[in-house]
Amino acid sequence: MTVDEIVGRVRARSMRLASGLPVSQPPLGSDFSLNGLVVAPQTWRAASVLVPLVHREDGVTVLLTQRTDDMPSHAGQIAFPGGRRQAEDVDAVATALRETEEEVGLDRSFVDVLGMVDHYRTGTSYEITPVVGIVTPGFTLKADPREVADVFEVPLDHFLDERNHRIDSRVWQGRERRYYAMPYGERYIWGATAGMLKNLHFILTAGE
Repeated sequence: MTVDEIVGRVRARSMRLASGLPVSQPPLGSDFSLNGLVVAPQTWRAASVLVPLVHREDGVTVLLTQRTDDMPSHAGQIAFPGGRRQAEDVDAVATALRETEEEVGLDRSFVDVLGMVDHYRTGTSYEITPVVGIVTPGFTLKADPREVADVFEVPLDHFLDERNHRIDSRVWQGRERRYYAMPYGERYIWGATAGMLKNLHFILTAGE
């Protein structure tokens, strides 16, 4: 898939969502979509992530982080850079760019924001707004060692190939829970991150 195709599809989706026009629903709206469970807390905590698509000469890659093993939540898991919205953030884009700079040192001047896509709700009561951006190479990263153990890139084509999508399960809080996983080599990409990548696959391949 070319960068122009990615830009066109993501911007079209973002504009339709922002305008309130009807859109085809993506596969997953929350962690529990595969389990037939309804999660309805009184309030959702707003968070944003940047979905950084790096425009490399040999193809587009997705930049991801691996959280440190001593994080209080989601320790050791693979994630997009991002976090909870703060009072000073004017919108979801501001949150995603600020958190990305803090976590991995990616300066926002290298990011061409394409738009915000479908919200993703987690079992921990977060409503995440994925912000998709095209990243120009030439950046320098400096990961925050308190939060990020590693930063790496995976070819976007890996996530666009449904043969790499699978449904795994594990017991959590006394019951079996199912979730998407998209392993890449020794990297186990699963949970909310894989769920948002599943939605991105839908946006880039299904169209409106």
